[in-house]
Amino acid sequence: MAMIALKPPMGWNSWNTFSGNVSDTLIRETADYIVENGFLDAGYDIVSIDDCWMLRDRDENGNLVPDPEKFPNGIKALADYVHSKGLKFGIYEDAGTMTCAGFPGSFGHERQDAKQFAEWGIDLLKYDFCYSTPGCSDVNLYRRMGQALRETGRDIIFSGCWGNDGVWKWMRSCGAHMWRLTGDIFDSWESIEKVGFGALGLEAYAGPSGWNDPDMMVVGLNGQGYVGHIGGGCTTNEYQAHFALWCMLSAPLLMGHDVRKTTPEVKEILQNKELIAIDQDDAGIPAYKIPGYSDVLAKPLADGSMALGLFNREPNWKYMALSWDYCGWEVTDRVKLYDVIAHKDLGEFKCGATLRVEGHSCLIFKATRI
Repeated sequence: MAMIALKPPMGWNSWNTFSGNVSDTLIRETADYIVENGFLDAGYDIVSIDDCWMLRDRDENGNLVPDPEKFPNGIKALADYVHSKGLKFGIYEDAGTMTCAGFPGSFGHERQDAKQFAEWGIDLLKYDFCYSTPGCSDVNLYRRMGQALRETGRDIIFSGCWGNDGVWKWMRSCGAHMWRLTGDIFDSWESIEKVGFGALGLEAYAGPSGWNDPDMMVVGLNGQGYVGHIGGGCTTNEYQAHFALWCMLSAPLLMGHDVRKTTPEVKEILQNKELIAIDQDDAGIPAYKIPGYSDVLAKPLADGSMALGLFNREPNWKYMALSWDYCGWEVTDRVKLYDVIAHKDLGEFKCGATLRVEGHSCLIFKATRI
């Protein structure tokens, strides 16, 4: 088997907008839109179904059964269609006896389910942790599925969705390629702050083939859909800061809005190839927070430059300072700054810079020592 998820996975997941209202038609239309509207070219190459895709009971042989009303052609035919578009296909299951929505879990069926997923052509498995059997170790349950996936011989990204404290310490050892750090994100600035900035300090656990996952993105929900109704929505600046923070964290970039209704403003945010390049940088080093500086992040890049982020979490604008000495440079070095959100050179700076950052917003620079 090849090394997979060498860079943070990118794509789309159905849950944040549609919850359990998934269907063959929805997935096909989403795949079409992703390809035809520049998202695949920008790097989003995974389309994933979340919970509620199956019937409430396994068949007489113990196999999972796709809901015939939602997926009349079955899962393999849908996966084949998604693959025909140049995309990968993801699916959801649970380590317990039931999924979070009450459908059959994989407990005691790990090998059987992994084999079935491989035969269907699954490329990513999101593996949740609801209804676990009392006394069962969460680590052992994830190891069982990780081993079962490897034994299929198919390259399947294993996405561990047990947002419990400390999962980052052991998920990689279970074969997971990404692991949820927290509970569910909601469509609000407060939730973005809690989930996104909560990932800072965990950067040592992430790298090629194993990524800290602060959850799927809410960019573009605009208060709509399942998670949108819970959070209520964000401003364009807040969505921009959300996306930029995920890129600085080297986080998986999984869209959650109805891509078929993408506005021009949201498309501009999500298809910013210069920000995506920071997320997908070959070095695979997540950003770290600068000691003594309020919400200033630095991310070393493979070409020797740095991505620097100034995040203003307060509602009103303020001036924020940059200094070079925390990047491994000398404070007196001359540094060229390029604004990757505005797509423009800001020129040369010596001994740092002071910049105005709007409320609930950010500035992201690619910084190159001269």
